[in-house]
Amino acid sequence: MHGRVKIKSTAQQEEEKRKEREKKLKIYIAARDACFSKRKEGICDDEALQLTQQLLSSNPDFATLWNYRREILMHLEAVKDKDEVQKIYEAELSFLESCLKVNPKSYGSWHHRGWVSARLPQPDWARELSLCDRCLSLDDRNFHCWDYRRMVVKMSGVPVDQELGFTDHLIGSNFSNYSSWHYRSTLLPLLHPESPEPLSPCRKTPQTSPPPSPQTHSHRVCEEQLLKEYELVQNAFFTDPNDQSAWFYYRWLLGRAEREEMISCVYVSRDEERVAVAFSRPVNAQSVGLLLVLDGQPQRVEWRSVHPRFKHSPVWICDLPPGTISDITNEHNLTVHWTEKHTHRDCALYTGRTESYCRDSATDQELFRSELSVEKTSVLQSELQSCNQLQELEPLNKWCLLTIILLMRALDPLGYEKETLAHFQTLKEVDSMRSAYYSDLCSKFMIENTILKMEYAEVRVFSISDKNLTTLCHLDQLLLVTHINLSSNQLQRLPPQFAMLQCLEVLEADNNNIENLEGLFCLSKLEEINLKNNNISTLADLQPLASCPKIKRLDLRGNPVTQMAKIEAELAELLPSVTDILL
Repeated sequence: MHGRVKIKSTAQQEEEKRKEREKKLKIYIAARDACFSKRKEGICDDEALQLTQQLLSSNPDFATLWNYRREILMHLEAVKDKDEVQKIYEAELSFLESCLKVNPKSYGSWHHRGWVSARLPQPDWARELSLCDRCLSLDDRNFHCWDYRRMVVKMSGVPVDQELGFTDHLIGSNFSNYSSWHYRSTLLPLLHPESPEPLSPCRKTPQTSPPPSPQTHSHRVCEEQLLKEYELVQNAFFTDPNDQSAWFYYRWLLGRAEREEMISCVYVSRDEERVAVAFSRPVNAQSVGLLLVLDGQPQRVEWRSVHPRFKHSPVWICDLPPGTISDITNEHNLTVHWTEKHTHRDCALYTGRTESYCRDSATDQELFRSELSVEKTSVLQSELQSCNQLQELEPLNKWCLLTIILLMRALDPLGYEKETLAHFQTLKEVDSMRSAYYSDLCSKFMIENTILKMEYAEVRVFSISDKNLTTLCHLDQLLLVTHINLSSNQLQRLPPQFAMLQCLEVLEADNNNIENLEGLFCLSKLEEINLKNNNISTLADLQPLASCPKIKRLDLRGNPVTQMAKIEAELAELLPSVTDILL
């Protein structure tokens, strides 16, 4: 037995580890309690600084201790001279590096480092950038480090082109570096912003104009740089077709057009003495400065969103004082001013007319996609051909299929409608776990196409029946619609946004799975509702209809609610205006 190492039993080892943990825990608790006592007494001395350092070294995610440590440092900053403060904060940065070695993704450590760097009398930004480089070389998806790097770049004034070169390096070494692609998307609009002047069909270069300031720069990238980015990202997804990072970046490059902020439509009803205003984006009309002028006189009106759940909405309404425009023999001129954006829209209500509206003629370029130059169209056509070739080699690659759909949407949404639907069906088969997402996205595109067809036909009827719709969107574009047909789809609810259809008179939604009617709120013109063969099961589900004063006909045949006893009497009490109930 001589010379042999004595091996302890497992039980002995566990007992020793337990005792060691208890010993460390007692020390930790004692130090923690001492810190809490000192903070309660307002003590900010060197001992408190050492205690917090002792605790945070082993547990860098103790937010309360970081807060206390900042209080101590601010106290020392107030009583020490500049050179001493410099040394204290430099020591703090060294301590933080040790914390980041314990947990490179510590929220508290990165936040505290940003706080220290911002207060350092003479910051060494080169050192901070070097630290970021080291951390990202270990984990290129450390989003805490990426956030900190953006702060360092902003504070130190690192040139944007230098940072773009940094992303070139990271992407070149690893196409799968999603964070680098994302960072690149924030830099390109700064370095290569889209010209504020639109391209003329007759020329390829925009009019000369000063570069946009950082506060007013475009969020889109100029076309010349976009074409270069298409080539870069194509190299990435042809190298590894199954890596999602480059595909996501490509989707950003194909991003929808950002609509100009404006009043897109003004509608006035003589019967209701009501004005509805649609904006190009959701706003809070009570805070953006909305002024209504009638026949040259400012009106004191109260703007409200179309549904109580919305503080921000694309559609707002107001009621005019009784008798203001009710006389059909009078003509009125109305102007809505959006003072925040220094824009307005006029609307004339002529003699003998019960309603009037003024709006822009919507086109696919304005609403749902960017306007394409000849050169960009040619490049995207080439991209589509390349993706089709890749799809032949990788027929089950979901990223390739989705990108083909997006390219078709960017080039010609109506012309490629049939192919788009076929690709969506394939997507649902090859990526069944995300089938619901693809169904919603397909529904969105089908609604966009239907809106475009409706615009071209210049009608106020919106019909999209038997299209397997699973969701409703772009309802702010349907403010003027009087008749909507959603029958034979897969809808489960009429969402609150449905209340934007302020001119709606007839709703057809038979043969769906609708069980929630929340969006049928205060639709003052709604007279006929067809809801056959849905899933409305209780009287409470029909409660939103009580806010619609003109409903005359309601068809609920084939719904579970019709099996309730005395349902007809209860409906008559809930909806006194209804004269024709079908159960």
